[in-house]
Amino acid sequence: MKSRVQIYDTVLASVFVAMLLLAAFAVAPAAAQEVLPSWNDGAAKTRILDFVKATTTENGEGYVAPDDRIAVFDNDGTLWSEQPVYNQLAFVFDRIKALSPEHPEWKSKDPFKSVLSGNLAAVVQSGPKGLVDLLTVTHSGMTTDQFSKIVADWFATARHPKTGKPYDEMTYLPMRELLDYLRANGFKTFIVSGGGVEFMRPMTEKMYGIPPEQVVGSTITTEYAIVGDVPVLRRLPKLDFVDDGKGKPSGINKFIGRKPIFVAGNSDGDYEMLRWVTAAKGPRFAMIVHHTDADREVAYDRKSAVGKLDKALDEAERRNWLVVDMKSDWKKVFAFEK
Repeated sequence: MKSRVQIYDTVLASVFVAMLLLAAFAVAPAAAQEVLPSWNDGAAKTRILDFVKATTTENGEGYVAPDDRIAVFDNDGTLWSEQPVYNQLAFVFDRIKALSPEHPEWKSKDPFKSVLSGNLAAVVQSGPKGLVDLLTVTHSGMTTDQFSKIVADWFATARHPKTGKPYDEMTYLPMRELLDYLRANGFKTFIVSGGGVEFMRPMTEKMYGIPPEQVVGSTITTEYAIVGDVPVLRRLPKLDFVDDGKGKPSGINKFIGRKPIFVAGNSDGDYEMLRWVTAAKGPRFAMIVHHTDADREVAYDRKSAVGKLDKALDEAERRNWLVVDMKSDWKKVFAFEK
């Protein structure tokens, strides 16, 4: 018969084995979890994984300290869909329609007349001045808090004209996975977009896990005022800063203060940002999302009025920028795909 000591030792051994087994089962699913699961295995995915591994491996040749692991992403066409029109422009159109009863003169005055009649081509032909007129009318005359609520309410009810999905579901799943993957490896992720900063900020944390303070975009002039003994910021009908083209490097320098080592865009509006980031010394990574999938999204590049990609596409190979082919590199485009 076993002694009490032997029995005690046997029980302890059994408990120890059981704990090891439980630990193994707990760790196994996490270890087996696929990285960037919506990306097809291939050169694009491999280049991303290799860069992250090189920059995060301590004592490695390409190691970058966590404070300098800054990644910047364009938004329109890079993180969310921009066709058939930019999301913010769709918001502008809906605002014009909502405000039109207060402005009967708009029925005979372009570009407002074209918006109300649904003549998108005429709106585009109105050029930068026409678009600025639409933006200033729909984005000013209220406080910053009031505008944030208007934007949030629009996202809660508006639907994409092609898919019928809410606009906050029209984000690219592979890019959201990439954001998560970079953050899991010590990167700090920012949006640097030509879109209005206060149009994006109410939604970016929910959509991408990027807080408002890490969003750089175009701004409208604001002024401090007291309304009913309450301090507010009024939005004025005047553009302050356009964060597009040459403005993007300036915006990064002004609002982030560190030069990124990872940059992603999709159009010639991102060209200067791609050039500026990758011209710096040390490890640098640049990628372009190329819209090649007419079935799951839209195929467009050089001749598109929205998200034109021409010059950057021509120079990508020479400058070692990764061109991500949406059709061949992504298993899924949107999370709602079957």
